[in-house]
This record gives sequence, C-alpha cells and structure tokens, in this order.
Amino acid sequence: MTLNTANPTVAIPERIDVAPVNKADGRDLYAKRKKIYPKLAFGKFRLIKWMVMAVTLGIYYAVPWIRWPRGAGLPDQAILADIINGRIFIGPIEIWPQEFYIVTGLLVLGAMALFLVTALAGRVWCGYACPQTVWTDLMIAVERFWQGDRNARIKLDAAPWTGHKLFLKTATHISWLLISIATGGAFVFYFRDAPTLMAEFVTFTAPLDAWLFLGIFTATTYLLGGLAREQVCTYMCPWPRIQGAMFDADSFLVSYRPHRGEPRGAHKKGDPWDFRGDCIDCNQCVAVCPMGIDIRDGAQLECIQCALCIDACNNVMDKVGRPNLLIAYDTFHNLDAVAKGTNVRIRIMRPRTVLYSSLIVLLCGLVLFALLARSDVSVALEPDRNPLFVRLSDNSIRNGYTIKILNKKQEPRHYALSLDGLPGGSMAILGQEGDPHALIVDPADTLVALRVYITVPPLALKQMTGHESHFDFVLTDITDGSITRHAAVFRRPQP
Repeated sequence: MTLNTANPTVAIPERIDVAPVNKADGRDLYAKRKKIYPKLAFGKFRLIKWMVMAVTLGIYYAVPWIRWPRGAGLPDQAILADIINGRIFIGPIEIWPQEFYIVTGLLVLGAMALFLVTALAGRVWCGYACPQTVWTDLMIAVERFWQGDRNARIKLDAAPWTGHKLFLKTATHISWLLISIATGGAFVFYFRDAPTLMAEFVTFTAPLDAWLFLGIFTATTYLLGGLAREQVCTYMCPWPRIQGAMFDADSFLVSYRPHRGEPRGAHKKGDPWDFRGDCIDCNQCVAVCPMGIDIRDGAQLECIQCALCIDACNNVMDKVGRPNLLIAYDTFHNLDAVAKGTNVRIRIMRPRTVLYSSLIVLLCGLVLFALLARSDVSVALEPDRNPLFVRLSDNSIRNGYTIKILNKKQEPRHYALSLDGLPGGSMAILGQEGDPHALIVDPADTLVALRVYITVPPLALKQMTGHESHFDFVLTDITDGSITRHAAVFRRPQP
C-alpha cells in the first residue's frame, strides 16, 4: 500500500503480481467458468449502447435489401460480393479481382482507424460496436425478457426443474436460435441477391452451399453470442492482447478513482463522510458488468470499456448524495497526478495519435486516387511459354499471345487492336484472320479472351538486335478514341 499525498488518510492499493499456477501444487490450470448474470444498467452509457445496437443491427439486416439500378444483366443489390462472377458491388462502384487492392486499402484504413480509436479511448470499439458485443447484448436482452433481471435469473437457475422453468429456458433458446438464423441468413444475403435467395430458402430450392453457410453462421452466432459470451472476448479474441500496445498513459480508459473511493466501506444514512472514501462497497459496478470483473481492481484484460459500471456507480452516488464519476473515463497520468495532489494536461495529440492520423489521411488519399484513376477497360497479356516462338516455312518467326480485355462499362464497346514499336510485324486474331482492322466487340461488363499471333518476316528479323524486341499492343476505343497500351516482348532465335 502507498500513501495518498493528497489525502493522507487514504491508502491506494498497489498491483499485486500473482505467481503462475503450477499443476504440481494441486491447483487446476484452468478455472471452470462461472456464469455471469449482468444486471440491467440505467444511464447515459447504457442508452448509447442501445442506440449503437439499434443502428448497427439495422444496417446489418437492411443493407442486403437496398437496391441499386445497374442495367440489364447486372445485379441491382447495392452491396454485393458476387463471388461466382468474381466482383464486388458497392453502390456505383464495381470492383474486379485485379482491383482488390482497393478493398485491401479500405481494410487497412479501417485498421488504422481502430488503432487511433484505441489509442484515444482504449477498447471502446469492443464495448460498443464489436459484433460479438452487439449480439451478446442482444442475447442478454432476450434472456432478460424471458427470465427477468439478474436476481430473477440467478434464482431461476438455482431452482429445481419445473414446467415453468422449462418453458422459460426453452423460449429463451428458441429466441436465440431465431436471432441466429436471421443473422446467418443476412450474412449469406451479402453474397447473393437477397430477394432471390430468400425465395429459394422459403421454397427449399436454395443451393447446398447456401444452406451450409446459413447453418455455419447460425451455429456460430448461437454459440458465441448466446452461450460463450464473455469467454470469446477473454480467451478467443486476440484484440485484448494487441490493444495493450495501442494505448498509453494518456489514453482514456474506464477507471476507478481510488483517491476518491478509498477507504471503501458500507455507509448508513446520516453517518458522516469524514475520513473515508465515497465507495460504499455496494458492488453494483460488478453486478452490471457483462465480463463479471471488478473495475476497482484496476486495468484488466477482460474489461471491454462498455462503461456500464459508470452508469451503475453514478446512480448509487445520486442516492447517497455524493458527486458522480467515482468511476469514469480517465487516464493513468491523471489518476497518478491527482493522487499526488497535482494536475496534468490532457494530451490528445501525441506521437502515436499523430502517426495513426497521418496514416489515415494518407490511406484515404491513396484509396480515393485509386478509385478516381480506375480505367474503364483493363488489358492483361499472357505470352506463350511453350514454345516461346515458332519458325514458319518462309523462315518468319511467330509469337503467340493471349490477350484478355475486360470491359468495365455497363454497355458494349468496340475496339481496334494494333501494334506499335515492332517494324515489319503483322498481327492475326484467331477467328478474325480475314479482318484487316482487327475490330473487337466486347459486351457490357464482360471479359473477352483473344488468341493473337504476331509474325515478323525474315527481312525485318535481320534488322533486329538481340533475341528480344519490345513493343506495345494498342487498344483503341472506337467510340471515344481512348487508347490503352500494354507492353509486350517479341522473342526470336539468337542471331
């Protein structure tokens, strides 16, 4: 224990290091889970959590049903990962496999935003918006609806099995299962047209893989949100371990203020508050915690920063006539300074937050540039590898290529293909050998693969040096005159 210089009568408990458990001393390496019965909290942070739950669940369930007109032959779902055709639709944006770097950029951008939020306010993402938290909160609300609040649920579990108990437990699990089915179904809808797939589910004509993934997502939602709950955050999720490197002594974390609360103890109405702390040891902060921890023990890996303990403590402080925020969002620097009778300046801008903010701005710029710089046509080239070249009867050398032209527009396009930088070279497209203009028709939103042969006669070969010549395939859009080039190499025997 250390003495609080601001209040010499208050002792601040120091952190106690616990020796690792050794199987040889007779204790188990794993403690059996004790079921947690979170009490319903009332207050500002509980209201924020309800609002976040409503918004996030509303977005999740509703987005697959939002339509976006794209024309004939294309899906009209606003957000769709069209795995079968290898495309992702996000409103007016269509991302093809070769443009997946845009999705990668968005994912990295999201990670940087999460790092910044963690540096500022710890695991606030975990406490409010993490899917595990949102669905667990929903499952607990359903359990509370059927079985009552904390004390009623504890009493029900301790009671012998009766018809009434069986009904309440069955109703709870059926409700969880229905939520899980809706959750799994909604996730599958992001990968196939929602109205079509829903009709197939209802008529039992959906493909096997749709049923398989519906079952997987239903089972995981039921297991993780309804049964495992806080164990997912404590034992399965890597983020509690990673986030320790993200925040520092200036990050705002849900914290108990021992300089105000200690020494704690029961308090009777009318008794003086001299020579004691504001904490009356009512354990309401523990009762509302979905992780089952005591925030008064200091920073803990299990804490998801949901701030429900703040609401519970504030309600108790109101009842006993003491100031609010005995538990509050605070920083380690400020807690230490107040305990020593000094004040510190809140530091929002510090090296790690500046770094994360700069990376976010940079990534936003890169993603925006990538979106704006996207071409409406993409050309990919695959030269023949075996053989590299063929000698014809007149001693000409022929190279073969596969050219893939992707029309990203939602209308047919006409192209002319030509060569640039290969003197004497002639081109023939398989199936269009008699077409001197090499005209290509590319339907809307379609990939066309062409077999192209380039032939160089003996006279032109004599003017070449080395066994390779570099040139360009030039693809000209007949409609707007835009030109797309792709570098290529013509190979011949070593002279």
